[in-house]
Amino acid sequence: MDNKKDTMQFKRSIINSSIDTAKEVIKHFGVSMPDFAAWKPEEWSHIKREAYAEIKDCMLGWDVTDFGSNDFKNIGRVLFTLRNGNKNHANYPKEYAEKLLIDPEGQRAPAHFHRNKREDIICRAGGNILVQLTKADKDGNPSPELFTIQVDGCTVKQTPGGIIRLKPGMSLCIPPGTIHQFWGEEGTGYKIDGIGYTLSVEVSSVCDDLYDNVFLGNYGTRYPEIVEDEPKRYLLCNEYPEV
Repeated sequence: MDNKKDTMQFKRSIINSSIDTAKEVIKHFGVSMPDFAAWKPEEWSHIKREAYAEIKDCMLGWDVTDFGSNDFKNIGRVLFTLRNGNKNHANYPKEYAEKLLIDPEGQRAPAHFHRNKREDIICRAGGNILVQLTKADKDGNPSPELFTIQVDGCTVKQTPGGIIRLKPGMSLCIPPGTIHQFWGEEGTGYKIDGIGYTLSVEVSSVCDDLYDNVFLGNYGTRYPEIVEDEPKRYLLCNEYPEV
């Protein structure tokens, strides 16, 4: 196997170390996590299905992905879903979701929009978040039209591809059909091994990462195949066992 190609695969070791770093960032900013954020794989195998079904069925918990890019440093995401609903299950009528996101300098998801989800992105602590926005046209392509966006309750005129800087405490609302990317601003954030990390929060309507995302460009595999180069230290939100 080509060694260069092998080093670019999305490996379990990347997931393990990314969650370790995320926990350090979250702790640094004084945020407490639910107990199941620390559960090991062997603990999940012993839980009672009826007691913890919501965690599995609503895909709560750790979520680490490179979107199939093989370039996790630049195209990737580390987040933890705290709460969510599921429109396909009557047992989960919540109409809202909340996620914690770890934003290293420069790392972002591929440009994408949501068919139905409306989300607020809130810069909580650390450095700044840069958010790039463009309206999608009726065919799902970038539109040249001007549009408005709500930043901390204020209406802001926006040009296609324009960038809004969110300092800690600031937020903006991204409506459905708005192409977006956001990332930690270079040169800002809490430093770990020379990389700045910012903590942000997403508050939204119900999140359906299986069917509501429309990715632009070459990458968009929401849950890529993982190379098991070391044992799992955590289970991701799409890996919970049937118990």
